[in-house]
Amino acid sequence: MTAYPTVGVCLPIVGPHAAPEAVDLIATAADRLGFHSVSVSERLLLPGGPGWRNDFGLPEWPSYDAIESLTWAAAKTTRVRLRTDIIVPLFQQPVVLARRLATLDRLSGGRLDVGVARGWLPEEFAATGVDHDDKGEAYEESVAALRACWGPDPVSFEGRYFAIPPSRIGPKPAQEHLRVWAGAVTPAAIRRAARIGDGFTIGFRNWEESLAQAATYRESGGTGPIVFRAGPMLADAEHETPPTTWTDPSIVEDLARAARAGIDHVVWDLNIVETNPTDQVAAMTRLANRIGLS
Repeated sequence: MTAYPTVGVCLPIVGPHAAPEAVDLIATAADRLGFHSVSVSERLLLPGGPGWRNDFGLPEWPSYDAIESLTWAAAKTTRVRLRTDIIVPLFQQPVVLARRLATLDRLSGGRLDVGVARGWLPEEFAATGVDHDDKGEAYEESVAALRACWGPDPVSFEGRYFAIPPSRIGPKPAQEHLRVWAGAVTPAAIRRAARIGDGFTIGFRNWEESLAQAATYRESGGTGPIVFRAGPMLADAEHETPPTTWTDPSIVEDLARAARAGIDHVVWDLNIVETNPTDQVAAMTRLANRIGLS
């Protein structure tokens, strides 16, 4: 019998189909069909200044808030796990973010997985007042502060960038250990992910690069589960005709290849190509039947 990673899907919180009804539709379908997770990523803004070119393929507006969207999904579902594939802790003070995430874990009955990353878009750092001279160090410290807030009272934290005086902070997460998954791209950031994360999230670009990132994580001492966030590839400078990777026809083969490479979980993102939510549910249903989800 063919082995597959566990499979999740992204919620439509970005782009032309973002809407409460769309989130509801995808989340309840994932819950009903046996998918492992539903997930979101954080995008605060799309730059609009003179000369800005969206060379990175960022989704156009709107973009719903990640945590509020998962809270909405939590209220509509009973078993599917709720993932922040990527949120950027530096955009909020750790004590504020820790309480928001712990509240979501409580409200969902302990179904939250927290994915974090350093962030990279200068306009987002400017808009949130992040001017730390070493954003990598500040990011790492913010994750440590989150964990301190989720630990026993009294909470106390003293770092270079963040300080929490001895305090009682709640709620605590429903889960005894709220897992933190670190996303990264560069070798230095991947080594940091291996240090601070309970797992590692890779934004799939191509097989060669993504598997090399997974290998770097393992070689850096990372022992946690590895996640691919992947969807149909878009045309770019390298591929005038996008490869068929992670499309509806290829998804089962791609999942089998990911399993052979030691990938533990795949988040299938059909919002990359702006697929209508109704069509997403149809594709999810076909996949669930083909790989025997229940």
